[in-house]
Amino acid sequence: MNQEVQSSTLEKVTAITNARIFDGEKVIESRSVVIKGDTIIAVGGEIPAYAMIVDAEGATLLPGLIDAHVHTSIGGLRDALLFGVTTELEMNGDFTERGRAIQLKNVGDVADVRSAGTAITAPGGHPDELLPDDGEIPDFILKELEKLSEEDREAMLAAYAHDHEEIPQVTSVEEAIKHVHAQVGNGADYIKIMIEEGTVMGAPGLPVLSDEILKAAVDEAHKFDKLVIAHVLTARSSQTAIDLGVDGLGHLFIDRPAYTPEVVQAIVDSGAFVTPCLVLNSSILGNPAAELANDPRVHSKLSTDWIDILNASFNTFPQGHMENSFKNVMDLHRAGVDILVGTDVAPVPVPNLGGLAHGASVHHELQLLVMAGFTPIEALQSATSKPARRFQLHDRGRIAVGARADLVLVDGDPTTNISDSLSIKAVWFEGEQKR
Repeated sequence: MNQEVQSSTLEKVTAITNARIFDGEKVIESRSVVIKGDTIIAVGGEIPAYAMIVDAEGATLLPGLIDAHVHTSIGGLRDALLFGVTTELEMNGDFTERGRAIQLKNVGDVADVRSAGTAITAPGGHPDELLPDDGEIPDFILKELEKLSEEDREAMLAAYAHDHEEIPQVTSVEEAIKHVHAQVGNGADYIKIMIEEGTVMGAPGLPVLSDEILKAAVDEAHKFDKLVIAHVLTARSSQTAIDLGVDGLGHLFIDRPAYTPEVVQAIVDSGAFVTPCLVLNSSILGNPAAELANDPRVHSKLSTDWIDILNASFNTFPQGHMENSFKNVMDLHRAGVDILVGTDVAPVPVPNLGGLAHGASVHHELQLLVMAGFTPIEALQSATSKPARRFQLHDRGRIAVGARADLVLVDGDPTTNISDSLSIKAVWFEGEQKR
């Protein structure tokens, strides 16, 4: 046995052959990808004689999908992976580096996750209107605790208590700076701020921190080289966030005032990205994701609780119009703003947070982007290479030599028919085939 073959036996080598390949940017001529261990070692070229062959005739190979806006849980990460979403980016929650070490210890078959930690908001501000106000641990935390071993349950409770004791109350510039330090200390991957006065959420009059306080938080996060993402749902709050110097908007403004062109230009000039979460906007307007829920490629994988959630909606702003969101996202896209796929799905099924589910809603978002006017390839870029680049996840979001072997194989051709993204044949996570 020669040295090359001998070394190859130490790590499994898999060759996916005869595939149509979307590399994160475009469809390429090569028809094969070779994986060794957790890494792509070849795209095209000779197939090693010792490789295990996966014949992908009639199918399309994609980079693992990235959901750039979630609130997640172990169950959410597990569902995400079922739908080829290999990375979730949490925008308010406990999956910081410290949280991952505690909660994901010895946990397998879950997507990778990054987190902002706890977002910066005013006392009583968003998302308090969506959560219990009795000071008790939320139900979604309790549900997760039930799934853990006694040791891990105690560790997670300790982490929850520590995080909530250590989070400073933000009412001043000094407290905002302290909050940023607390999140960075917990290993937050980026920082989130909330600018939400509540009208779109059916709770007008929510308290919002002053621009001075929020600006201090943004500037402090930037000292740590952390991206700052803003929760915004209106054109006015989007303009405020851009004026504060954020790096990305975690939502798309749902209204369309006369000054929309000025807001779009401000976003363009700032270089910020936008994660529109069209699936959320649709739900806020009162539209359940019933067609998605009824798709056999979806309901065969999700629990009845999540199917019930997909068949519900937020319905907090029924006077709005989805066409405004489509026009807004296309204005931004045509102007050159990076649009990222995100969903804003909750950690567990919550009745008043309907229309969204982990993994499945990424595919719904792709469909809505195409409905708005994106080409299927542009939509797929927004779920792969663009979020990877904007969040500096340089090892994923593309199919290239040296990249992490997070891959999704689907029947058909989603680069021409976006619905085919749901026809999942196989998912690889760090080179290991999960289904």
